[in-house]
Amino acid sequence: MRKYGLIGYPLTHSFSEGYFANKFVQENIVDAHYANYPIDSIQKFSALWEDSLLAGLNITIPYKKEVLVYLDEMSEVVKQMQACNCIRKVNGKLIGFNTDVIGFQKSLEPFLKPQHQKALILGTGGAAAAVEYVLTQLGIQYAFVSRKTTTHVAHPTYHYDDLDTTIMSTHTLIINTTPVGTFPNSHEFPAIPYELLSTQHHLYDLVYNPAETVFLQKGKQHGATIQNGLHMLHLQAEESWKIWNE
Repeated sequence: MRKYGLIGYPLTHSFSEGYFANKFVQENIVDAHYANYPIDSIQKFSALWEDSLLAGLNITIPYKKEVLVYLDEMSEVVKQMQACNCIRKVNGKLIGFNTDVIGFQKSLEPFLKPQHQKALILGTGGAAAAVEYVLTQLGIQYAFVSRKTTTHVAHPTYHYDDLDTTIMSTHTLIINTTPVGTFPNSHEFPAIPYELLSTQHHLYDLVYNPAETVFLQKGKQHGATIQNGLHMLHLQAEESWKIWNE
């Protein structure tokens, strides 16, 4: 029996366990099992691998960056991004990959229009790193938006209070990479000036539960196109499975 799973904290409403359980039933995969491993400290990571049957892990908030020091090898994408969401164990070595980039790019591309030349990335964590990587590949300029007044080395970082008419009108692609608005805190939403949105904007929320967050609802009310992170999760889950079984 090969074991796989997801680490993060908390994992009360995670997507992956149910997805893989359903996949194994649908595809008659009887020699694999997927479980959640909610660890409240990254220091507990190494102990998981004492289970010799554990062959691979997915990583979610808040450990996509913290897990890097435990890897023996990492893909070029992970080296560039400094964020990992998929680990495969090969001959006792832990090899890090990032499947978020594939999931995000493939899910975003059908929605892109000629006016989407600049983007705002809400948040600066591990998920933001995947978004940053993909936007760079697509040639889309971007700026970060954070509650902290830190400055990103290569790209501007705005505070939410900085978002004025000029910034909002030129940055027509807005991606929420924060967990704000996730169930059960579904009433919360990123503090952007929604009244400055238009039909030129596209809002992408990496949150998938609820399916339509307040962030997306407010965007739709102002004519923006919207999408949530569910399709991205399907794509990255399948990519993880491919990596584990190569």
